Amino acid sequence: MKIKNTEIKVVMGDITELRVDAIVNAANNQLLMGAGVAGAIKKKGGKIIEEEALSKGPVEIGEAIATGAGELAAKYIIHAATMGMDFSRQSNKASGGIPPAFCKHWAGKTDEIKIRNACRSALNLARELKVSSIVFPALGCGTGGFPLLASAKIMAQEVLKYLRETDTLLKEIIFCLNNEEAFTIFKKGVLGYLEYVTTKLSGGPYVTVDAIIEVPDGIVIIKRSNPPFGWALPGGFVDYGESLEAAVIREAKEETNLDLIEVKQFHTYSDPTRDPRFHTIGTVFMAKAKGKPKAGDDAAEIKVIKVSQIEKQEFAFDHKKILFDYLSLKK
Repeated sequence: MKIKNTEIKVVMGDITELRVDAIVNAANNQLLMGAGVAGAIKKKGGKIIEEEALSKGPVEIGEAIATGAGELAAKYIIHAATMGMDFSRQSNKASGGIPPAFCKHWAGKTDEIKIRNACRSALNLARELKVSSIVFPALGCGTGGFPLLASAKIMAQEVLKYLRETDTLLKEIIFCLNNEEAFTIFKKGVLGYLEYVTTKLSGGPYVTVDAIIEVPDGIVIIKRSNPPFGWALPGGFVDYGESLEAAVIREAKEETNLDLIEVKQFHTYSDPTRDPRFHTIGTVFMAKAKGKPKAGDDAAEIKVIKVSQIEKQEFAFDHKKILFDYLSLKK
């Protein structure tokens, strides 16, 4: 598909064989190139790539640096750090104090924020390098242990936000997967997701609704199964031709199995930074409910949080602020 003047593609193959200006390496913050995509790049492109990377490291997780591509057809390797490495307990007998043989034992896990920042850093660096084509692997998956579909959606969100906010020379952004399962998941998570948010949701700012569902023991909240992850108020996007009231009733039913009653509009939130994916304008409703709470649709878990516990609970988006505003109104 195409966004502005940039073609977005998902392909299956060997990332080192693609003729592009820049290949993104899912790096660690020490910039050591061991297994996975990094190992394949070093094997085909030469150790000179790792040597140059090490001369520029270490870096913060979420940052990116560029090196030459050695024997590869690409011009640059963009090393985007998605995870950290801890060698503090090693004996430091090898050259440089960091034994490459032990890398896999000390690879840290990644998370949504690290992947989001690394993807954006790689795109920003591509702009500085004035490249016209770039290829990404599945950032954070493999050694990082992150789910493929979640990685695909996070990267798609960052690409969309970058292309909308930035004047770029990029004509081609490619996601390259090395097996059919990963390819199928990324095709859905990138192309399917981008098609949904750019066509069905009409390009944004996106209209959303959320529900503060009041029950005798507190407020109903859900744990999101899609990025951005975390605990949140039940809610979602408003469909074309749907009223805000109908949308919040539908979303609450889909995510909590509850039927909303006494639905009252509370407040609309429009800060462009409230959602890390893109600009959303969210209208929040207060309501009571009938039925038995049960997690469904985009909700991985559901619970009732007591008012006294809200301050200590971590929330996605700006939902903690929303609940503080709600508590102020109640007072």
